[in-house]
Amino acid sequence: MQTYLLSQQFNTRSLAENSTACAANATICNGTSCVLPEDNFNETLSIVLSTVLTIMLALVMFSMGCNVEFKKFWAHIKRPWGIFVGFLCQFGIMPLTAFLLSLAFNVLPIQAVVVLIMGCCPGGTASNIIAYWVDGDMDLSISMTTCSTLFAMGMMPLCLFLYTKMWTDSNAIVLPYDSIGISLVALVIPVSFGMYVNHRWPSKAKIILKIGSIVGAVLIVLIAVVGGILYQGSWIISPKLWIIGTIFPAAGYSLGFFLARIAGLSWHRCRTVSLETGMQNTQLCSTIVQLSFTPEQLELMFTFPLIYSIFQMLFALLILAGYRVYRRQRVKTKTDVEKPDEKEDSKSTSSHAITNGGFVSNETK
Repeated sequence: MQTYLLSQQFNTRSLAENSTACAANATICNGTSCVLPEDNFNETLSIVLSTVLTIMLALVMFSMGCNVEFKKFWAHIKRPWGIFVGFLCQFGIMPLTAFLLSLAFNVLPIQAVVVLIMGCCPGGTASNIIAYWVDGDMDLSISMTTCSTLFAMGMMPLCLFLYTKMWTDSNAIVLPYDSIGISLVALVIPVSFGMYVNHRWPSKAKIILKIGSIVGAVLIVLIAVVGGILYQGSWIISPKLWIIGTIFPAAGYSLGFFLARIAGLSWHRCRTVSLETGMQNTQLCSTIVQLSFTPEQLELMFTFPLIYSIFQMLFALLILAGYRVYRRQRVKTKTDVEKPDEKEDSKSTSSHAITNGGFVSNETK
């Protein structure tokens, strides 16, 4: 009996000592083993928010389609010089930049692979929203996003095969073709409806476009906040990935703009190509990463797509702010220049009227 009591006291003491290492809500099984109850909050939140964001994104793309004319859109498809330049930027500049950044910062192989996956992804739909706000070519923007998503079916495996050979077997990377297909459908169908509305009811299309552009801006902020909520436990990663996540989108915007300008595109199309190049489909990158790597590997690089997403948005907003300031200054300067010209025109008109007996020709009006 005494031995039993000592044994019970020992078990109680050891249990109390080990309970400090366990969470308060842990279920203790098999002596000192601590088993936490499964937390489905993040999973449930992710499903609900993904559904809401998908619906919102479809509505935003519908509104963006209200600014697209079928004739101009089809003209870009028939004479795809702008699309070709965008293709070179998307699947030429971005994967090469990812490769060079990975080498320059000498990151771990698994981290280099996630940087390359990001570089090989097609353009994201957020670029269409920002392109609208910077007075870009919406017909080119929509056609570039559509074509890059379609070309990604073949170009992503090819680019990953070429660039990841020195770090990993490209066959180990799982490409979610169903997700790419869903992205394509989610882009094409709402935009097509928007184009139809623009064709049939142009005045209503303008109202829808204004509402959609505001909702799109809210959506961009919402996606960033949601990412921070869902992945707040994964922020402790290598500082090198933070630096790459900062440089990479900035390089994409800059190189895309300069290549478009060298190719002879107009300024508003250069802005469009720049945004389409720097803005990647980060959701697709996250999906590929989750499908391809173990939980231990994910701890080293899972947050990189979110870091890239934050900085691509930050730089896009800086581009937008810079453009708005430039446009305001340009309008102000143009107004100041036109005022003295108007005075000179009125003086010349009055003198012309005096010399011609008060008659003013239609040309001087």
